[in-house]
Amino acid sequence: MGSVIKYPLAILLAAVTTLSLFFLMQALIAMGTGEIEKGETRKIADIIMPEREMEVIQEEEKPEKPDEPEQPPPDLAPPPVDTSVPDTGGISMAPVQVSANVNLGGIGLGASDGEYLPIVKVAPIYPSRALSRGIEGYVIVEFTVNKAGTVTDPFVVEAFTDKGNPTTIFNNAAVKAALKFKYKPKIIDGEPVDVAGVQNKITFKIAE
Repeated sequence: MGSVIKYPLAILLAAVTTLSLFFLMQALIAMGTGEIEKGETRKIADIIMPEREMEVIQEEEKPEKPDEPEQPPPDLAPPPVDTSVPDTGGISMAPVQVSANVNLGGIGLGASDGEYLPIVKVAPIYPSRALSRGIEGYVIVEFTVNKAGTVTDPFVVEAFTDKGNPTTIFNNAAVKAALKFKYKPKIIDGEPVDVAGVQNKITFKIAE
């Protein structure tokens, strides 16, 4: 008898417990849904990128190389060499025609088989300093014509501008030019000899 009552009672209690749990779960689910619906909605801010102007960098063109001149500028004409005999108050110029018993530079010249004769006269290089200033003038150079017909020991006797003023602006150019002169040497008794005291006037004039 007691076991007959115990089983139905246990079944009833289990059914009540199951229903209670079911309703409890429904209540919990309803509560969770309500909180979600009542919660505040958050809006995500829009991100706006600022507009930027595109900077265009243009590459500069390199200037074209100028065309080379077709013809080079003409060279400056060398100054003429004046080999005439100047009026210098008794100073003999080369080339000099020497007669018997004439004293030139302290050297006595007697009768000879042949006098020295100029073969090559080289024009001097016009000094740039004188050229830029427009200075003209002349130089008298004295030297020795040796047995080989070349010039040795040249030095300046006098030098003046075309205005009559003493100057040294042409000295170096005149001496260098004289060293390049060539002569037929003087012959005495069939032998070449040195001739000292030979003088030459070199004129510096700007070509027009």
